[in-house]
Amino acid sequence: MTALETVRLYYQCFNQRNWKGMLTLLDPEVRHEANQGDVRIGADKFTEFLQKMDESYEEHLTDMVLFSEPSGKRVAAEFVVNGVYKKGEPGMPEAHGQPYVLPAGAFLEVKEGRISRVTTYYNLPLWIDLVSKTK
Repeated sequence: MTALETVRLYYQCFNQRNWKGMLTLLDPEVRHEANQGDVRIGADKFTEFLQKMDESYEEHLTDMVLFSEPSGKRVAAEFVVNGVYKKGEPGMPEAHGQPYVLPAGAFLEVKEGRISRVTTYYNLPLWIDLVSKTK
């Protein structure tokens, strides 16, 4: 499977809320660089992140576009996050089921058929504005 196919399957699993499927595509020492916060290293830390995200957010990605560079090791993804804010997090607005639609992107690296890095970017001030305006 190519890096592009691996990343496509990873995001298909995300949209199906198939967390086990996502995790099988990760290198055991995956480097996860979220938009905000510390870098997480390892599949165990990524699993903890997924559990926290699943509690607080319900998200589905649309308008997915994937790009691969010539060596086939790195993939860029552009997408729209369609979400519901279910449970508040410290330092963030109160959650009460607010919907949001937010453009985002990610950069992934694939090594020996498994995703070894996931770096995700989105506009956090825009997200805060979106969930703060919805009552």
